[in-house]
Amino acid sequence: MSGRSFDIQTPAIVTCAVTGNLTTPDQTPYLPITPKQIAESALEAASAGAAIVHLHVRHPDTGAPSMELAHYSEAVDRIRQANPDLILNVTTGPGGRYVPSEDDPARAGPGTTLLRPELRVEHIGELRPEICTLDLNTMNSGRAVVINTPANIRRMARVIREAGVKPEIELFDSGDIALLADLVADGTLEPAPLCSFVMGVKYGFQPSPETILYARGLLPAGSAFTAFGIGRAAYPAVAQSLLAGGHVRVGLEDSVYLDRGVLAPSNAALVERARIIVEALGSRVAKPAEARAILGLA
Repeated sequence: MSGRSFDIQTPAIVTCAVTGNLTTPDQTPYLPITPKQIAESALEAASAGAAIVHLHVRHPDTGAPSMELAHYSEAVDRIRQANPDLILNVTTGPGGRYVPSEDDPARAGPGTTLLRPELRVEHIGELRPEICTLDLNTMNSGRAVVINTPANIRRMARVIREAGVKPEIELFDSGDIALLADLVADGTLEPAPLCSFVMGVKYGFQPSPETILYARGLLPAGSAFTAFGIGRAAYPAVAQSLLAGGHVRVGLEDSVYLDRGVLAPSNAALVERARIIVEALGSRVAKPAEARAILGLA
């Protein structure tokens, strides 16, 4: 069991989730869209205290989610050229949604994005970021069902491992942690993985201190984790995750507000608010080199 508690001597790693897959330009005019905007927002977040940036990309002309290698490559290259110390955490989440047709649920309807597992991680093999996410959830999400079968996860994990990239395991409910245990037991994943608890998705983990402590207790021994909240849960989760011995994540992917009714003008503003919370609790934010040492990254 994982039971690490708050240690004031260990700095908190702040991850900034820059643009995400579901936040829309209608929700906030400050959402970065183009690879250039995404890179610039990531670099500003790093200046505010983020050691890791979590990257999705979008179609520059529409703002819709993209999986095009060229968009990933441009954003990654811009960040690496400007700040090679910043740790890159690139998503592999897109490509797993199924929307049943209204006339025939066995047929895919509009909004379905299901792809062959290897295509969902193709950009990881090409770009080789330090970290990439690996979602373990199969769950309802609005009209869609997110599908990540154990067989497909194993295929994605093989590509990630061969690329020399550290997976960050995204956990949306306790059943995902049961699957994680199986993947560690059969050697698909390394012992003591890096994990995230995603709290606030309607049909998954709900945000609370009890959720974090329960989920933490189910993890393989020695696991590092970040618990983060969606929407209004974002900032309570910063404190709750830190006090439970975890790390911190904020960003426009997760919440567009800085205060009640006040849109965050940038990812950097969200990171700065998280930094204030971390420091008010007596800790400090980790620099990229410290984060690499904590997570065992090259």
